[in-house]
Amino acid sequence: MSAPGRPKREYRSAQHEGTPVSAPDVAETLRSRLAPLAPAVLEIRDDSAAHVGHAGAAGGGGHFSLLIVSQAFSGLPRLQRHQRVLHEVGDLLPHPIHALSIKALAPDEFPSQP
Repeated sequence: MSAPGRPKREYRSAQHEGTPVSAPDVAETLRSRLAPLAPAVLEIRDDSAAHVGHAGAAGGGGHFSLLIVSQAFSGLPRLQRHQRVLHEVGDLLPHPIHALSIKALAPDEFPSQP
């Protein structure tokens, strides 16, 4: 809910508006939607089982954690990184995604894998 006198922010992507997504397809939909950010690393975790009984879970919305590493985030503050992600997937909130934890990093911030 936005503060009084403050406009509500909308992060819905016009190109995906109204596209239905079933819960089992959420991870694949996230991968597809985030492809324009050319992620070097993209990890999606479904944390819904840890939130059973939560009001959002009862309504069918899932809880997801996202790690995305992309050159697109280089030089951007955290807020703008999250806005870039939400621009691509915002229409999935609040359903089929009730909660989305985002960790968005530039390649130089992500530890190298041996």
